[in-house]
Amino acid sequence: MEKYKRVFVVVMDSLGVGEMEDSPKFGDTKVHTLLHISESVDTFEIPNLRRLGMANLCALKQVEPVENPLAYYTKLNEKSQSKDTMTGHWEMMGLEVTKPFQTFTEHGFPPELIEELEKRTGRKVIGNKSASGTEILEELAEEEIATGHMIVYTSADSVLQICGNEETFDLQELYRCCEIAREITMKDEWKVGRVIARPYVGKKRGEFKRTSNRHDYALKPCGKTALDALKEAGLAVISVGKIKDIFDGEGITRALKSKSSVHGMEQTIELAKEDFHGLCFVNLVDFDALWGHRRDPKGYAEEIEKFDKNLGVLLELLREDDLLIITADHGNDPTYTGTDHTREKVPFLAYSPSMKNSGKLEESDTFAAVGATVLANFGVSAPQNTIGVSYLEQLV
Repeated sequence: MEKYKRVFVVVMDSLGVGEMEDSPKFGDTKVHTLLHISESVDTFEIPNLRRLGMANLCALKQVEPVENPLAYYTKLNEKSQSKDTMTGHWEMMGLEVTKPFQTFTEHGFPPELIEELEKRTGRKVIGNKSASGTEILEELAEEEIATGHMIVYTSADSVLQICGNEETFDLQELYRCCEIAREITMKDEWKVGRVIARPYVGKKRGEFKRTSNRHDYALKPCGKTALDALKEAGLAVISVGKIKDIFDGEGITRALKSKSSVHGMEQTIELAKEDFHGLCFVNLVDFDALWGHRRDPKGYAEEIEKFDKNLGVLLELLREDDLLIITADHGNDPTYTGTDHTREKVPFLAYSPSMKNSGKLEESDTFAAVGATVLANFGVSAPQNTIGVSYLEQLV
């Protein structure tokens, strides 16, 4: 018999809570996204995360632990040998990714790939390097607008990104080029986790702004996930933000696209007013995309504070038979060197208004504890070859 009718899993994208044992292998030493944010700003007001137990989970500057937190809390370690978005989410839902996705950070994409992309799209490629999305627009957008050339770039993630001006390049043309790029990058030697359409508006330097018409063309998960099992059991699997893209639509029954992380929380609040039976799976990407990669701890702190206000609204709407889980998919310490994700543990906060107790749980050796807990709640068997042990029986 199920314990909770609705489960909300909210992913604060990149909110790491300290290095793992193997973090130095990934070039990440003494990283701690949340702690270092709290140390980098003059004020840090997160009353709702605090009362759930976030400051009990890890010592923070300016945020004191509470004597009786509302939630159960612990840290999850990543089992997969990676620190990217897709791996983090796939593992959350039961898949251990044993082979990291290809990256092209140091030298850009090989000439053979670029030649094929140019031939099949009919457009010349400019850029072809690892860069910040805002910086490459400042550098090359005017040329793209004037010539119709195609800006292609990558990052520390396993991604091939294509920029296109919505007025001059045309959004549908951008999507067409990305679909071709996705097909080309299915070859093993070029296989990236995601091809991303990055549309923008503006006519000259200083005016360029990326729009919410981004579209991710992800690989299909390497096996059945907890989402597939829930859907096959007839339960709702509602995605908010880029969850649908990350899983290439697999296991999703309804998808809401978000314009921002604030919008994503507003959508989640509206969903909490509905009567559904199943999972609401939310990704809030701005922590990572706007602040982590750009190494802006102040902006990151302000984004967390905005989230915290909406979290307060969501907490008031939760019913006795609701479960809220707050977690993350990797770290992105905005005080660290470079612009890459950081290999970190992630938080696990679990709360329901019906809980009589709260407190610290034992750490998990995998993010898959999230999906395992959701499956256990609904009495759904985990797909073959998935991992993860549920915390459900401890949530009392």
